[in-house]
Amino acid sequence: MPQYWNREKFAADKTRSAQDSSNKSIVNEARIVSLAMKDDPSNVPLENLPEGATVLAVGSTIDELDIPTLQQQKANVIFVSPGPSKETLAKLIQELDSSLEWIHSRSAGVDAIYTDTLANTPATVTNAKGAFSSTLAEYTLLACSYFAKDLPHLLKNKGRKDWNKYNILELRNATLGIVGYGDIGQAAAKLAKAYGMRVIALRRNPEKTKDDPYCDVVYGNDQLNVLFGESDYILCSAPLTAETKGMIGKEQFDAAKTNAVFINVGRGPIVDEEALVEALKDGRLKGAGLDVFATEPLPKESELWELDNVLLSPHNMDATETFMLESTKFFVNENLPRFLHGELLLNEIDKAAGY
Repeated sequence: MPQYWNREKFAADKTRSAQDSSNKSIVNEARIVSLAMKDDPSNVPLENLPEGATVLAVGSTIDELDIPTLQQQKANVIFVSPGPSKETLAKLIQELDSSLEWIHSRSAGVDAIYTDTLANTPATVTNAKGAFSSTLAEYTLLACSYFAKDLPHLLKNKGRKDWNKYNILELRNATLGIVGYGDIGQAAAKLAKAYGMRVIALRRNPEKTKDDPYCDVVYGNDQLNVLFGESDYILCSAPLTAETKGMIGKEQFDAAKTNAVFINVGRGPIVDEEALVEALKDGRLKGAGLDVFATEPLPKESELWELDNVLLSPHNMDATETFMLESTKFFVNENLPRFLHGELLLNEIDKAAGY
């Protein structure tokens, strides 16, 4: 069974096998191509690799890489940072096909690098799942509180110096519905439970949520409308795949509970944005907290900029000062030693599913 990394869990676990590799023999060498911008500061940890690992080249395009030399050196690992195109990665996979064993994405979502070539490579593909979940969970509860306490009203009162009291809502006993109960969804559920919320979730494989202490009910993908109808707050934290693209639209917003709030930290194209705008304008939704959009940067002509019931952020709610640096450290300190010592890699993705 695949095993997954979580920053908080691993920070507390001092017995994990990859942490101390001093007494373990090297069974695989890691000859790494860093597919990245050459001046990317978050890749500094690649300058201090464990024994048995070497960075052969750094480049963001095929033209910046000496492919014949990499083939001769039998490069077997690709470390992919944000920036280079999916077409560049696909070409590099093809060029290194005979020696390639492992591809690691510094991002959690692999939609930006996903191609048929990636899906069909025999190499193992891993990602940075678990590195960004806690801050996105915090944002989720912020968005819930933003609408429960009506912060726009509060800020308007302050601006007018108006001592105007108004009623607010509790999050306690409200229902958070989570579409995509992976690491982000689970981190949000944990915080929601601390607030006293009821948590329901939608998952492609509901059996994976058996005995989960934070989820009260788990539904299969065929019950998406049911989740919308039962939820006061709906979090979309699903990955973008062929299966999830456009899965949330008018039908779901029509089914939504009165005064429901929609929150999206997954990917913009999962949602029909025009249908979302209409639901926000006509009152089917109370509001929305959006960190991701169908087109990024969000076009200035988008109506979402103008709607008073939208909390909008520029896809930065996981962007702590060190978040990408920590992701590189996960590769260097956790997964790379596992590869060198022939152990199970963390965060292996299902290449057919795309996450």
